[in-house]
Amino acid sequence: MQSRRGLIALASGFGPLLAGFPSGRVEAQGGWNPNRPIRIVVPFAAGGSTDVATRLVAEALSTPLGQPVVVENRAGASGTIAAEHVAHSAPDGYSLIMASATTHAASPALFRNLPYDPQRDFAAVSLVAYAPNMLVVHPSVPARSIQELIAYAKANPGRLNYGTAGSGSSQHISAALFGYMAGIEMTHVPYRGGAPAVSDLLSGRVQLVFAPVVEVLEPVRSGALVALGLTTARRIALLPAIPAIAEALPGYEVAGWVGLFAPAGTPPAAVDRLSRETAKVVRQPALRARLAEIGFEAVGSTSEEFATFQAGEIPKWAELVRISGATPG
Repeated sequence: MQSRRGLIALASGFGPLLAGFPSGRVEAQGGWNPNRPIRIVVPFAAGGSTDVATRLVAEALSTPLGQPVVVENRAGASGTIAAEHVAHSAPDGYSLIMASATTHAASPALFRNLPYDPQRDFAAVSLVAYAPNMLVVHPSVPARSIQELIAYAKANPGRLNYGTAGSGSSQHISAALFGYMAGIEMTHVPYRGGAPAVSDLLSGRVQLVFAPVVEVLEPVRSGALVALGLTTARRIALLPAIPAIAEALPGYEVAGWVGLFAPAGTPPAAVDRLSRETAKVVRQPALRARLAEIGFEAVGSTSEEFATFQAGEIPKWAELVRISGATPG
């Protein structure tokens, strides 16, 4: 087992690191112009944070690409069902996946027989946004701060059940790291996406969730759920009153992300066009503001920057998967 000092150092490294053409028309300059709808596959359930962010980006991309950009949900197996599907789709620029740290960083360590390689089988398009999780509890839990939650958990080992979007998801890693660093025991209840986990939290079937902000923002504002902290190293502008968990648990940080990938072998001109247009729309003030409203920090990167970023994320998430003991759920 890794030392606590080593774990804290590892967690701290999760902060942001970045500031043949079938069925498409090719311009004389080598550009790529789609002539039919483009599909973005979401590896999690409809209504979750990745789904919401994807629909905002898809809507914005439709205009510059001159074609509808449709969203398709394929939930299950911590996102690997969707990732395998896209990996085996035609590499023509018309099939993309809105990947997460789970599907394209943690998965190699989580699944012994992963049916795809997150790097070899995909072409990086653009890092879309960072996605913090927020620790929220059901009002019946007698804790209104991180310190009170830790004290309650220590006095009641194993009594707290936490829901996640699946084993190995950023939600699971966030909770497992929290439990390890706080020295508490909690019971993991995996779901097929973040939305159903939050639904059971609202009904009281589980007591807490480390959820993407968009999935719990309204229940927190209405008082149906209680927000205790964020997984980012610092507070965010959207919720300045909610502390970072690190304020009570120094060194704690887990930074999730979402980004677009195409199947390996997709023509470079198509990848380049998709990358440029994605970065442009994500950096537009209007879309940046809409993403910020649901708790995302917009990025918009080049294909090369995203590939480099992903290569650095894989060993970090692999170590956290090992530490957490996460297994496929």
